[in-house]
Amino acid sequence: MEYPALVPGLLRRRYKRFLADVELADGSLVVAHCPNTGSMRAVNVPGCRVWLSPSDNPKRKLDWTWELIELPQPDGTAALASVQTGRANAIVEEALRNGVVEELHGYTELRREVKVAGGRLDFRLDRANAPSAFVEVKQVTLKESDGHGYFPDAVSERGRRHLESLAALADQGLRAVLLFCVAHTGIPDVAPAAHLDSAYAHTLRAVAECGVEVLAYGCQVECVNGIPQAIRLARHLPVSLTRQANIARTID
Repeated sequence: MEYPALVPGLLRRRYKRFLADVELADGSLVVAHCPNTGSMRAVNVPGCRVWLSPSDNPKRKLDWTWELIELPQPDGTAALASVQTGRANAIVEEALRNGVVEELHGYTELRREVKVAGGRLDFRLDRANAPSAFVEVKQVTLKESDGHGYFPDAVSERGRRHLESLAALADQGLRAVLLFCVAHTGIPDVAPAAHLDSAYAHTLRAVAECGVEVLAYGCQVECVNGIPQAIRLARHLPVSLTRQANIARTID
């Protein structure tokens, strides 16, 4: 998925869920739309470099959208993480159509936002003489201090309901797939965040035992002269359904 021309800045603060103050290179302060309603745990880091996409749409209230953040890693490098949750499905759809997700290669039809019992799922894939495959996409950007990736980054009742919908489809003999789109280039693997949402972790383990396939693929951000140009699903990542986060407890 190609980006529009991105502009760098420094994150000053995120507030009211949908707003972020960003300082541009000329010292001016702009308010950018934050297209992420989640907690943004570990990717809301003031002082880090961020990348904004501009808009010339006169109907928009804000001229900027926060797309990416650069996060320092323990080895001295920087990882790029997408905070634009709305792009995850487009990234995955491109990968499905290009055969990047090996486990879902060979389907000839793709439908978006399909109705199922209990709600909607992101994709339905079909091909001749094979059961349909239903795919729910979840974007992962939470990298905890133990170096591993986790989902969700806060309690997600909606996410748990999606798991139940997938399990119902698996019971009918259909393929049901949870696909973690890991939109953080520093995350090496994924596990359920039992330390943040124990109910989700328990449900994920249960539906996996009932036939729901759990996959994770990592994103690659393509840059030219240090400027992000595109983001694509690029590599298979391992999933552990039993790993517990090994992080220091904090008191809120």
